[in-house]
Amino acid sequence: MIKIDIDYWNKKLKDKTPIEIAQWALKLSDNYIVTTSFGVYSSVLLSTMSQLDKYIRVVWCDTLYNQPTTYEHASKLIKKYNLNILKYQSLYTKEEIDATIGLPSLEDDNHAIFSEAVKLEPFRRALKEQDPDIWFTNIRVRQTEYRDKKDILSYSKDGILKVSPFYYWSDADLDAYIEANHLEKNGYYFDPVKALLNRECGIHLQ
Repeated sequence: MIKIDIDYWNKKLKDKTPIEIAQWALKLSDNYIVTTSFGVYSSVLLSTMSQLDKYIRVVWCDTLYNQPTTYEHASKLIKKYNLNILKYQSLYTKEEIDATIGLPSLEDDNHAIFSEAVKLEPFRRALKEQDPDIWFTNIRVRQTEYRDKKDILSYSKDGILKVSPFYYWSDADLDAYIEANHLEKNGYYFDPVKALLNRECGIHLQ
């Protein structure tokens, strides 16, 4: 476990650029991962981290319920940045999930079971197998009430240092960055676990 003064460094890093934040964090340990869902702004963090370490481990927990556009987006980014993808998914097939749980609404009693099967268990397995000291993620302030309580740096419940280089960036900031740097944007992303855009998926409650 990397022990640092979180409050001190969050204040120090707040005015730094995302790449400066990532460079600072990379000096803390050689044992790190970056996670992605290949969502709307996934190219921003992946392009940044691949510049700094072209061999960085990229953990993708595929829910099996992504839209075709997301799989196309993932394929483009994996090829463009030659990503070192570590793909995790449910221990059950999509057909088994459809037959036993279905795709439940947030109010459905099966929603927690569905979330566990398609996202939470695969992600816990990924963290256990990869066992990183540092976890680079693209969570941002204002996305959910829960995330507003976070910051650039935070600790997971297992003591992993979570680093969110773009934490204080708005959607408008990211859109401008994508345009200026000619990056790809996944215009149609659907997370079956969140269902609502402002709902935390559960992974970042880890």
